[in-house]
Amino acid sequence: MNSLAFETDDMRPVRAWCLDGEVHVALADGRAIATPIWWYPFLSELDDKALNDIELMYEGIWWTAIDEGISVKSMFLGIKAPGAKAPEKAA
Repeated sequence: MNSLAFETDDMRPVRAWCLDGEVHVALADGRAIATPIWWYPFLSELDDKALNDIELMYEGIWWTAIDEGISVKSMFLGIKAPGAKAPEKAA
């Protein structure tokens, strides 16, 4: 699937927020997607206020405070940022 076929106006983010260890994105077509925050190590140092200071872009979302972002496509495809490591599970 090429990029043009995947990214459509219906998949445009209309709202984004971080809650309970997840990044959530609501799409123009009514769907929503969530991925674990740990997938994006660059978000690890942000507090709740900074995590939710998100700029919407046509293909994804952006945190201006750290000049980093993620695409809706990468969320759907399960692509983690480099260095992503699942947290250790408590025994």
